[in-house]
Parts: sequence; structure tokens; C-alpha cells
Amino acid sequence: MIYVIRHGQTDLNKEGRLQGRKGLPLNEYGIKQAEISKEEMNSVKFDYVFSSPQIRAIQTAEIVSGMKATIDARLDVFDLGDADLLHREEVIMSGSTPDPAIYQGVEDVNSYIKRVFQFMNELESMYGNTQVNILLSGHRCTTGCIGAYFLGTPEDGNLLKFASANGKYKTYQFASKETIYNS
Repeated sequence: MIYVIRHGQTDLNKEGRLQGRKGLPLNEYGIKQAEISKEEMNSVKFDYVFSSPQIRAIQTAEIVSGMKATIDARLDVFDLGDADLLHREEVIMSGSTPDPAIYQGVEDVNSYIKRVFQFMNELESMYGNTQVNILLSGHRCTTGCIGAYFLGTPEDGNLLKFASANGKYKTYQFASKETIYNS
């Protein structure tokens, strides 16, 4: 079973700011969210735990699993470039991402999808035919992109419709490529 969790809340989430690679650690409420998910998954013994390199995702993975997370840069948050840390309402968007014509350094969406899907393809080739429990800890964009890996990319291209809320998780199986549970 694949458990895909979005990191718990940070102060930037609370303030309504975009949070990319300049993000913060979990705040007190974010730690509580991770502890709640840990309680919900207390019967699960994780065989593998992978995380984005962002501290908030690592903290969430390690609180939930009780294990040291393996960091993989392919699970890193979508690079928001110069829009990172801005208030959501002041950012000019192009679809579901900050407009790269306005903000320098915004990651190409197709490149982002390719790197996350590459990670998932590798994971599936290694563990797709086994009975293992894998925790993947990431971000709104990561949980949405992994959802698209299992469910298909939405016609409008908005991967965020598959995303989890802070501290929430979804489960998937490689064999059926479907969502099993939403927390």
C-alpha cells in the first residue's frame, strides 16, 4: 500500500502565503496534525519512508512513521521562484501555478510532473508486485501529482484537485492504480 501524506501546517500556511523551497518547519498545530495521522495509521508497519527534502515534509514523515525518512529530491515541492513566500491573493497565476512570465524561477509544470512520475515509475518497478507499505511525504503539489500518477492527469491539467490538505493522506495501490482511502 502506498500512503501519500501532505506535510502538516506551517506558519506560512496559516498566513495564506505560497510556500515553496523557502518554507518553514511545522508549527505546533502542524506537529499535532502529524501526530493525528500517526494515530490513524498506528496499525501500519512501514517498510519504506520517502520524503521531499523540505524540513516540513521530513518532520511529518518521521513523526507519522517513527522511522528516518529517505530523502528524494524528485519529491521536492514545485519551485515557485520569485512567487515563493508571497500572499496567495497577490500572486498572478497562470492556471494553477504562478505566472512564469512575471515571476522568475518558476518551475516548468511538465518538468515537475516528469520528475515526480519518474520517482513513481521507479518505485513501482521496485515494489509494484510486493506486499509493502510505503509512506511518501510531500506537499500539496506532490500529493496532487502522485494522485495524477494513479488516477490520470485531469483534462484541465490541474493536478491540485488530487491534493491532500495539510496533515492528511491518501492511500493507493500500484496493481489497481486507484485511490483506496482519503483521510
